[in-house]
Amino acid sequence: MWKPGSSSNKIWTVTVSPELRDRTPLVMVHGFGGGVGLWILNMDSLSARRTLHTFDLLGFGRSSRPTFPRDPEGAEDEFVTSIETWRETMGIPSMILLGHSLGGFLATSYSIKYPDRVKHLILVDPWGFPLRPTDPSQIRAPPTWVKAVASVLGRSNPLAVLRVAGPWGPSLVQRFRPDFKRKFADFFDDDTISEYIYHCNAQNPSGETAFKTMMESFGWARRPMLERIHLIQKEMPITMIYGANTWIDTSTGKKVKLQRPDSYVRDMEIEGASHHVYADQPHIFNAVVEEICDSVD
Repeated sequence: MWKPGSSSNKIWTVTVSPELRDRTPLVMVHGFGGGVGLWILNMDSLSARRTLHTFDLLGFGRSSRPTFPRDPEGAEDEFVTSIETWRETMGIPSMILLGHSLGGFLATSYSIKYPDRVKHLILVDPWGFPLRPTDPSQIRAPPTWVKAVASVLGRSNPLAVLRVAGPWGPSLVQRFRPDFKRKFADFFDDDTISEYIYHCNAQNPSGETAFKTMMESFGWARRPMLERIHLIQKEMPITMIYGANTWIDTSTGKKVKLQRPDSYVRDMEIEGASHHVYADQPHIFNAVVEEICDSVD
């Protein structure tokens, strides 16, 4: 379903169980290079007792691909404004807001600016929180595919190699990320997921360009969220969910707790999961998120 975003932009939206209006809806925001389809292992379970909304971020997937501001703060604000315009258009008074990776970064930024709209903030392996260490030994080694992306960055956008690959793009996705096919094997026994990720990123690199503007290098944000997390209203509960084997810095959860001593902050790790926690251990992930949602209403 298309929903208008800011100005003439459109946001591709999938809503499940719209009839369940007695409980606060759950809104899920995907990460860099993703789209609504990557939540397929979670949608049925998480929409069993409340409405679930997912959407393609502006500049990604099937949403509009505008030209973003070329400064980090402006690009971030464009994302956040598009989420708020989408919320207004959807008629959602308040929500449980869940964001993965880049989506976690943007969900946090949104919660700072629109705190009255968020009843619980759930951050799943959020990108862009820590400050970049000055000591290289303190940097957790990223996986091979991240190094590969970083090696071709130069002046190009992170996923430029996919577009250059043309029809060989899906095969390139499968080569660098064979784990995705395994993660979704219960749903697809072919290359559907690789094809989906390719087509999500084969178009004009709008959100991708914005992401590059916001990052210092692939793992770090130019405006780290740890420097701003204290701006979230202290009444807002935050849960941070990490994969035990992720390349993201999991100590961020502890640091958020230290910055919010009088607020509810829970951090946890899910065993057997890497960065894509929701797909690595979907049953455990779904149960954890359902428990959080039930604590709201």
